[in-house]
Amino acid sequence: MDLLAHLQAYVATVDEANFSRAADRLGIAQPLLSRRIKTLETHFGGLLFDRSRRQVATTELGMLLLPYARDVLDQAQRLDQAARSAQRSQVRAVGVPVDCAPARLARVIRAGTEHGTTLGVRELPPAERDARLADGTLAYAVLRVPPEGAAHRVPLGVATAPPRDAHRPADARQGRPVHLEDLRPHRVAATGARPAPLPILTLAEDDVPYARDRLARAAARCGLPERSVRPAGPAATALAETLAGRTVLLCGESFARRHGADWAPLADASLHRGYDVRASPRQRGGDVPQWLATVLAAAAGAVARADRLPEPVNTSIRLAAQG
Repeated sequence: MDLLAHLQAYVATVDEANFSRAADRLGIAQPLLSRRIKTLETHFGGLLFDRSRRQVATTELGMLLLPYARDVLDQAQRLDQAARSAQRSQVRAVGVPVDCAPARLARVIRAGTEHGTTLGVRELPPAERDARLADGTLAYAVLRVPPEGAAHRVPLGVATAPPRDAHRPADARQGRPVHLEDLRPHRVAATGARPAPLPILTLAEDDVPYARDRLARAAARCGLPERSVRPAGPAATALAETLAGRTVLLCGESFARRHGADWAPLADASLHRGYDVRASPRQRGGDVPQWLATVLAAAAGAVARADRLPEPVNTSIRLAAQG
């Protein structure tokens, strides 16, 4: 027996003193209302209404139980309201790349508030964002995907130390697309030998299989030593080494500028970062609201992709031209 539905039929009939009007009030057929009241009378072991008169009259048992029935219905209504309120205010965890700008994360939180959603931001590496989205720990996440199929892209570039002398012009490469072969040191005129290249460090955000493989192949095609490209470890340490002029760091522009490094984008767009904003399979509705996708992509420093990527870089021709 659906106790709440049966109590609603009972209370409505008491209020209306008429079976037909009570059924209309509840939006059900009168025979169904009558069956519910009879079931309730069987359950309580006595008549709730005197049907011998022209107008429905409530029996003594009916009047005795009425305050308790109203109280049960009131409690059920408050429970339902509390559940809906909790659902509206439930914190929905969103996964974003590590080291997003705090101001951009603040925009994500404010946007959630404006749309009636409480968002909790979690900065996580790519593999952990994937795993936590799949198991439902995250409601939404910014996921790394190959750039050619991504909804959003972040140009990956080379961060280098700024000039030590404020009056000395910056590196001519600054702001202009950089090819990996440009990172090979030039021959020393006196000996004809090349010095060892600066290590090229990659952040945890680029520690995904397809990105590692593409970068390794591109470095090999350019003639860079096998160990010249390697994971950076802690981002703070990598930045310190880069700002000291001992390494170069592959990262996004906003990350480099925020920490005072010079930056130039990589010319090979297939090495750039690709992002999709997705919802957990366990998230009700299954879709990411457009406003949320926009602010989360912006937090990662991403922009909506262009219609197509530039043509792949022909490394062999460039290397031949450079000798």
